[in-house]
Amino acid sequence: MALFNKNFFINLWRTIRYNLKIIFAGRFIWFLLASFVFYLFFAIMEVYDNQAIDEGDIFGLILFPGVLLMFYPSVFGIQNDEDSRILEILFGIPNYRYKVWLVRLMMIYVEVFVILVAYGYLSSFLLYPVNPLETAVQLMFPVGFLGAAAFMFSTLIRNGNGTAVVMILIGVALLILSESLRTSQWNIFLNPMELPENFNPIIWDGIVTKNRIFLGVGMVVFLLYGLFNLQKREKFI
Repeated sequence: MALFNKNFFINLWRTIRYNLKIIFAGRFIWFLLASFVFYLFFAIMEVYDNQAIDEGDIFGLILFPGVLLMFYPSVFGIQNDEDSRILEILFGIPNYRYKVWLVRLMMIYVEVFVILVAYGYLSSFLLYPVNPLETAVQLMFPVGFLGAAAFMFSTLIRNGNGTAVVMILIGVALLILSESLRTSQWNIFLNPMELPENFNPIIWDGIVTKNRIFLGVGMVVFLLYGLFNLQKREKFI
């Protein structure tokens, strides 16, 4: 029994490593380093501004590094499969591609969540004490929403560079709109840990709850539509 459990975990670890290698195409360490560099840059800017730092600032500080971590595997995942000539194999096995991509997406989300928790602990140590787990959970709503949207567009455009351009344009548009939608439930980058001035906390909690429902439902819809698009074999091969 012990040998069976050992073999199971060994095979599980090898499967995870193999899929992560395909997902990130051997570039994960560079995106992790880039994410960390941006985190340090924003952290230094926060300290340099010499302003009082709170939970809302930590949320905003970690948001972009989290989006960056989610960006590459979501945008280039399909193309990496095609470049590795794995896409033909996946389409050759009925319904197998859904299981593979569901597992991969779960792996991506879990991995990004763990790194966000690590950034939360680092922020608590360097800048301001926060609850790393709660912060990571709140960050996963906008990060996961954008990652799911990127995955969906990658199944429609079927080209990593084209998907990247579309997502960058969408991201810029959302950033421009975020200021005017700062207290709206439709704001993708809504900061739940930053209560606006002269705003009723009860009303704010209601807006945050509706925003999280909106992002959560949107995330699921994008993922399901992306997986549905994988049925169209003739458009990928």
